[in-house]
Amino acid sequence: MRSLTAEEYVEAFKSFLDHSTEHQCMDEFNKKELPNIMSGLGNGKSTINVLGVGSGTGEQDLKMIRILQAAHPGVLIDNEIVEPNPQHVAAYKELVNQAPDLQNVSFSWHQLTSSEYEQQVKEKGAQKKFDFIHMIQMLYRVEDILNTIKFFHSCLNHHGKLLIIILSDSSGWATLWKKYRHCLPSTDSGHYITSNGIANILKRLGIEYCVYEFPSGWDITECFIEGDLVGGCMMDFLTGTKNFLGTAPPGLRRQLQEALCQPECSSKKDGRIIFSNNLSMIVVDS
Repeated sequence: MRSLTAEEYVEAFKSFLDHSTEHQCMDEFNKKELPNIMSGLGNGKSTINVLGVGSGTGEQDLKMIRILQAAHPGVLIDNEIVEPNPQHVAAYKELVNQAPDLQNVSFSWHQLTSSEYEQQVKEKGAQKKFDFIHMIQMLYRVEDILNTIKFFHSCLNHHGKLLIIILSDSSGWATLWKKYRHCLPSTDSGHYITSNGIANILKRLGIEYCVYEFPSGWDITECFIEGDLVGGCMMDFLTGTKNFLGTAPPGLRRQLQEALCQPECSSKKDGRIIFSNNLSMIVVDS
């Protein structure tokens, strides 16, 4: 058993997105809450500075940029992106090239991890301030979560906002990580952090925030079909392990599949097994 490479992760993540309502859940937040949050940014300035940390392929970034454009017509948007995966950066650039409605938006990419970016900023000594910073589903891959949040919070302008999107404690992931951690292989390299963990860090730092909860589901039915390629790919994403179903000891595989079926992790709908992927959107004040 071994961990996923960057390329394998991209493929496994795609299988997750294709079978989950993760992006639809974020769209719901974008529609219901984000316009109001965006309208208070920028303080009347002619340019609004945005920073995406761990932006992936950019679909969610561009949706938020368009909401920002609608809230501040004619204002220039300076958008910086921190993303270590070269495939993701290339896909993001391609998305921007194909978009006809981003004339007043400038883009610059830093192909770095969040900690590499932090180090670079500190070495330069001149810290740029941002009106809106977002960290979407990326804190699982960060070594020092408290100091990462502390650093990016320090990059906010007066009246700026930091958006952290993370798995909710009502999600099946939270149950899996707390109650059934013994069913997960050591090759799963991420941190098991959920919304309450982030809220506790923000309290320790004395930072004001509010949390919005949105439901999301992931159809994992294929994970239980012997030899199913999509199911295999989704299990690789869930465990962070290459070919988990083919290389894991049978006992571990069985234990994990049993854990996934527990009512606090998944529900059954029309004969399908839907794993709870509920998200928390944490909006942090400067």
